[in-house]
Amino acid sequence: MGETETRLRAVVAVPLPEELCVLIEELEPRLEVIRDHSLTHPARWAADWSGDPEHTRTPAEQQAFDAMVDSADVLFGAPDVDADALARTIAANPRLRWVMTTAAGGGSTVKAAGLSRADLDRVVFSTSAGVHGGTLAEFSVFAVLAGAKGLPRLLADQRSRTWPDRWQMRQLDEMTVLIVGLGGIGAECARRFHALGARVWGTTRSGEPVDGVDRLVPLDRLTDAVGEVDAIVVTLPGTAQTHHLIGEEVLAAVKPGMILTNVGRGTVVDEVALLEALDDGRVAFAGLDVFENEPLDAASPLWDHPGVLVSPHTAAINSNEEERIARRFAENATRLLDGLPLRAVVDTVEFY
Repeated sequence: MGETETRLRAVVAVPLPEELCVLIEELEPRLEVIRDHSLTHPARWAADWSGDPEHTRTPAEQQAFDAMVDSADVLFGAPDVDADALARTIAANPRLRWVMTTAAGGGSTVKAAGLSRADLDRVVFSTSAGVHGGTLAEFSVFAVLAGAKGLPRLLADQRSRTWPDRWQMRQLDEMTVLIVGLGGIGAECARRFHALGARVWGTTRSGEPVDGVDRLVPLDRLTDAVGEVDAIVVTLPGTAQTHHLIGEEVLAAVKPGMILTNVGRGTVVDEVALLEALDDGRVAFAGLDVFENEPLDAASPLWDHPGVLVSPHTAAINSNEEERIARRFAENATRLLDGLPLRAVVDTVEFY
């Protein structure tokens, strides 16, 4: 920032409660936070960033919303979480410098906008990656424990009022858990599983050590490693490189009775191959928060499979999510104003 450039015009382009707009202003007074709650689609619940799809703007309201968005130096959220709207405002506003998406996987919205290399180089894109680490790590622990303790069997017996012979449950501190992806979410998973006594392995591209991880596994050795672990936790983003990474080859090599949970992106797991592995017992249980296509099709066999727990991409949602994302925006705004690198910048080649 130059010496005369002391304020940034930050436009809130998605639903954000007024008290959090005020919080951003308090955390970074050099921001001029522009918002008009009458112009954003009303949120149906906390962190409903795209808002009610049934809500429509009048032509005059749409014109006012576009004008507000196009006046920004920086944007809180891709407008309406819509790739076309993002592309439109970037083309219309040469002064735009930075967009923070509210989703951890916001790189997919940036990719879908079909921006030119010049625009990708001109505007910095960042995400909320890491903000959801704690909640997703807790779901991962819950899913692995649900598999280890036989939750489907317990529920089935309870519903049928069956008191069976006693049977063994698996114990987490006797298990090896492989975390596929040791980014922000994966690191939080590692911390929790380690604290509960599990042996923790994790895949890495950098080779840098991570607290709580007993063994680093190069990603190209994933197939070799899965035969030695009791549970796999997937935290990876959805990219061309990660598409169906957990597929037929990996699932053919797993230790029979393995537990799987996915809190990354649904495209990382080949659902056809997963169903085959569930049916033949290679995978004993899968706790899934994400799916290849969302909402999950009503005809999907995953709904009724006795070894599957379906969570509707909701494991990250928490009453404090909006505040954490607002704080991330303010923190990154301070970094931008002070000439420091932003956190969670989108790789505009792989878009994660």
